[in-house]
Amino acid sequence: MEFVLVLFFVIGLAIRLSSVLISRRHEAVLRRGGAVEHGALNTKLLALAHGLFYLACLGEGIARHAQFDKVSLAGLVIYAGAIGMLVWIVQLLGPLWTVKLMIARKHVLNRHWLFRKVRHPNYFLNILPELVGFALLFHAYLTLVVGLPIYLVFLVIRIRQEEAAMQHLFSAET
Repeated sequence: MEFVLVLFFVIGLAIRLSSVLISRRHEAVLRRGGAVEHGALNTKLLALAHGLFYLACLGEGIARHAQFDKVSLAGLVIYAGAIGMLVWIVQLLGPLWTVKLMIARKHVLNRHWLFRKVRHPNYFLNILPELVGFALLFHAYLTLVVGLPIYLVFLVIRIRQEEAAMQHLFSAET
């Protein structure tokens, strides 16, 4: 496998770890304000699935002797767009953004046009494209075909948990 792909793995890992650090800072502030966490077990399973997906992509890239080519470039473009969306979503949600499902005591729905037009943009415009892009970057087709559906099970559970936890906020908006 080319060194540039190993470098992209390290950069991707650093990006994800920095997002976890941001999340932890936000979580601490939310908890001090009385926020409640929902779906803790599923959050742990999502984190595990995310980490294993990254490692599987790297492993498959090594096994395939992946080279940086047009497929990798397409994956990098998709991945970069997904990370751009993550940065934007974190900015839009501010201290409400965490990797955990936290509902603040006085939680207010974000009415930015992105959240009105795209339901769960963090999942559909960040996480899913991130995983697809990362898999393509490493030519990790098996990981994409097997790992993504497994990840989707936990993501669907997360979406349902989030909507249930926020139901009182949705009803207050109508």
